[in-house]
Amino acid sequence: MKKIITLILIAMFSISSCEKDDICDANTPTTPRLIIEFYDINNSTILKNVTNLKVIGKGKTEGIIFNTSTTDSKYLTNGTKISIPLKTDMDSATYQFILNSGNANASLIDTDEVTFNYTRKDIFVSRACGFKTVFSLNLTNPYTQTAVPATKPKWMYISVDKSNIENENETHIKVYF
Repeated sequence: MKKIITLILIAMFSISSCEKDDICDANTPTTPRLIIEFYDINNSTILKNVTNLKVIGKGKTEGIIFNTSTTDSKYLTNGTKISIPLKTDMDSATYQFILNSGNANASLIDTDEVTFNYTRKDIFVSRACGFKTVFSLNLTNPYTQTAVPATKPKWMYISVDKSNIENENETHIKVYF
């Protein structure tokens, strides 16, 4: 009898010391990216595809990867929507948006440099997932934009749709061109 009670006690202590695995579920929302949609400047309700858009972060030599399935054009997109990361350790992020990137006719390539200005807030998600950062675009100065070179006109006309960047389920920025 003593052996059975001892075995039961050992089993109970063994089971009670087990903890749930600390694995962050892939579906858990993490730090959101900035969602940008492109629209026709002549009809602001119609989405418009960008042509060979390349987005490069300031100080980087390679662009954001939009197509993981290809190596030749992995930095280019031709869609109506993109998502780009914001910096979690700074209150601004600067990108060059290059339309018609790689075009043989240099006069058809348009580049605008945009700096997004925001505040950050770290939010605890769980022990397994850690923290995520959410952003709020500055209300008075959410972005600054210049054409590159400055002698060319800007190709993008930017409108802030949602200043709080808490998830990737909504459009934050609308660009008309």
